[in-house]
Amino acid sequence: MEPVYCNAFEPDAAVRLGYAIENAIERHNASIDNIVILCIGSDRATGDCLGPLVGDYLKNELPRIAVYGTLECPVHALNLESTVETIYEHYNNPFIIAIDASLGIPEHIGYATLSSNPLIPGKGVNKKLPAIGNLSITGIVNVAGFPNSILLQSTRLHIVMTLANCIGSAICYCYLPAPL
Repeated sequence: MEPVYCNAFEPDAAVRLGYAIENAIERHNASIDNIVILCIGSDRATGDCLGPLVGDYLKNELPRIAVYGTLECPVHALNLESTVETIYEHYNNPFIIAIDASLGIPEHIGYATLSSNPLIPGKGVNKKLPAIGNLSITGIVNVAGFPNSILLQSTRLHIVMTLANCIGSAICYCYLPAPL
């Protein structure tokens, strides 16, 4: 599957991203029952809180789905490996959708991307963490540059919130029945 890019600031972005997620899940023959959503990031840096914000959104909107990584209990570099172990202990053959913030070029700030490749968390800040996910969703929150950790600290919250709402809404479209 080619990566899908959606500008979170466009009115139909969540619907388009939700449709792409749903199609990707179907192509992988994944059951909605074994999907685990892994939201990676920390609330200690504005640009890195995308994952936990999506996690909170999903916990509120879809309380019955398996979500790891919220503002209260974030999944980050220090606990990622143990969290993944926990997921594999509790779920038989989980289909993991990994979500994280990313850095990119100026023209792509505010875009959500969907890929059938695993997510490589921490790559933008030179951390060596294991790749994770059957699908990955990233939100481009700021430009890549040196030093990336400072860029994550100075990211506009408005961009992060817009991306979090778009990604959260898109995932909800996969779980909620269509309105009549």
